[in-house]
Amino acid sequence: MTMIDQKKATIAAQAAGAIDLSTGGVVPPIQPSTTYARARDYSLLQDGNVYGRDNNDAVRLAEEILAKLEGAAEALLFPTGMAAIAAVFRTIPNGGTAIVQSGIYWGTTKWIRDFCTRRDVTLLEVDASDAAALDVLCAANPAHIVFVETPSNPWLKTVDIAKAAQSAHAAGAKLVVDSTAATPILMQPLSMGADIVMHSATKAINGHSDVLGGVLATNNADQTWQDVAIDRHDAGAVIGPFEAWLLIRGMRTLPLRVERMCENAMKVAHFLQDHPIVEGVFYPGLPTHTGYELATQQMEGGYGFLMSFLVKGGAADALQVAGRLNLFHRATSLGGVESLVEHRHTIEPHTGIPENLLRISVGIEDAQDLIDDLGQALGQ
Repeated sequence: MTMIDQKKATIAAQAAGAIDLSTGGVVPPIQPSTTYARARDYSLLQDGNVYGRDNNDAVRLAEEILAKLEGAAEALLFPTGMAAIAAVFRTIPNGGTAIVQSGIYWGTTKWIRDFCTRRDVTLLEVDASDAAALDVLCAANPAHIVFVETPSNPWLKTVDIAKAAQSAHAAGAKLVVDSTAATPILMQPLSMGADIVMHSATKAINGHSDVLGGVLATNNADQTWQDVAIDRHDAGAVIGPFEAWLLIRGMRTLPLRVERMCENAMKVAHFLQDHPIVEGVFYPGLPTHTGYELATQQMEGGYGFLMSFLVKGGAADALQVAGRLNLFHRATSLGGVESLVEHRHTIEPHTGIPENLLRISVGIEDAQDLIDDLGQALGQ
């Protein structure tokens, strides 16, 4: 059986077949060196190892694993997800055009708006979950990049990737998909027509809330991709060997963690949907969710671990619920083994987030324990 034939669970658990040939260890080693020696004739002692900025075996292995999980030809790691996004957007020339999904992660929106202002890039924002609206905008505006996030954060909206790709390509643009909330286990945007897929590897890919990282993957190593790689090298937006090694370790359990998190999230979503103190649940796994049918088509094996819900009342009521939770840590992030809750309006007070919205990331704990914790916090 070749590596191409292997399923995601095998690729992840086997770390893409990595063995430390120097010792026989089944765990890949860490080489922290920032530079590499040369022979007396100044030839490289090992091809490809010149300087630590781009040359590290742990980083290369992590990229190989990510590419295989994503069904991609190539992957590039970055120190954060935002660094990965920034590298893509810096390929837009001054005076260019970007079309970006509205209502996505605020950190992404804020940086893109600031960047486009500085670089005289025309920024057009649209609810990309409305395929027709995106198509109309793309048809009228030749662009360089169309950027979408699905499922979106914190609204969990679903974007039709295949249709978005058609619209983007008709506008002469690359389609970039932030697939952080889906992970490579649940969805592979490249197979649906996306040009580049992006993840905040800080989240579920690592899964243990102890590494910052970002990744881009593609099946088309064209000039845009080469520009991204050059920008990463020249700007120094590289990930360290220890962080890459921790990502490798985290990815070995990624399929198992995602499976458990999805199972737990579905149970939690059904509980919240039926609770009298909850007036709305945003989770693509619920048939009542507007993106349910599309998510069912695009996502395989689950609907993710991220959801938001509206507590009846206002900010004070939502904050009281968050404050009474014991198992859900009140912390910013998502995708870790531990469950988290966040009052998004406190973090993003001027972005239109409802004051009574709580976003939760469901971890791998016992589902009934999580439900019981939510029940007592909601006053069941």
